[in-house]
Amino acid sequence: MAQLKEKTPTHRGVVIPDDWPGYRLDLFTYPAHYSGDLDCVYIPHGVIMDRTERLARDILEDLGDHDIVVLCVLKGGHQFCADLVERIQVLNRNSSRSLLMTVDFIRVKSYLNDHSTPDLQMIGAESLSVLAGKNVLIVEAIVDTGKTLQTLLTHVRAFKPKLIKVAGLLVKRVPNQDVCLPDYVGFEIPNHFVVGYALDYNEYFRDLNHICVMSEDGKQKYRL
Repeated sequence: MAQLKEKTPTHRGVVIPDDWPGYRLDLFTYPAHYSGDLDCVYIPHGVIMDRTERLARDILEDLGDHDIVVLCVLKGGHQFCADLVERIQVLNRNSSRSLLMTVDFIRVKSYLNDHSTPDLQMIGAESLSVLAGKNVLIVEAIVDTGKTLQTLLTHVRAFKPKLIKVAGLLVKRVPNQDVCLPDYVGFEIPNHFVVGYALDYNEYFRDLNHICVMSEDGKQKYRL
């Protein structure tokens, strides 16, 4: 049986430039209760789905014919994780390779309003003994400085998994970014606060299909 590759080169994914203005809101549908709360559609839902399908193929090519535990980072990562797992399952049915998956969950909270805080809350971490000796794929919605991901990786390594890979839908270009970046990257984006596709602002906007940039009015409306 082929051995798992210990290192997959981190790539930047689809790179969205700093001057990308996004799409006009009137070109897409979104819940009326968020009228006035958004500036633009930054990444449409269909584009997210296409990129997720490609990530699923890359993961199958790297890890196929091995068992993995998918560790979904809640809450923001639940939609990306569900769609990624579904696309891997489709490939499993239509490929000579297959990837046996189980799914576990951990909740990480580090944001207040639109700012990351040093007070990292990790819920469900005590139940990760199931990762011992396993191949683990951490699925995270967004990575900015990399500090939260680094803390999570340190915690997961304590359970002595066989191998750890990370899939991140979004990576922000931010100052003082840590070297800890995902192995599989959906999109590299400028340092904008984005919501939708399960990414929230104080628990709002998870019900948006698209990834959008908030308006200043929206930030004030839902600020704690």
